[in-house]
Amino acid sequence: MDKSMLADLDTLPEEDKIRMSTMIDQLQIRDSLRMYNSLVERCFNDCVDTFKHKSLQKQEETCVRRCAEKFLKHSMRVGLRFAELNQGAATQD
Repeated sequence: MDKSMLADLDTLPEEDKIRMSTMIDQLQIRDSLRMYNSLVERCFNDCVDTFKHKSLQKQEETCVRRCAEKFLKHSMRVGLRFAELNQGAATQD
């Protein structure tokens, strides 16, 4: 959000600020769940080959761990890059 949008939020009545805050919280929760579900689906599809055993085999467990680490590192890097670009755009205004 840029500074003008934040300033616009300050002019809202308190009831609307609360409503906007609730909506933002819900969107963040939805996005977190979507990212988590995407991580689980991707790593499961890439790493689990058979259903012969009740628990993950050693190689499957290692694959899932590595997959999750890569996914989270990638997500963090994208988030940082997005923040850098956002900050650069804000300073150019």
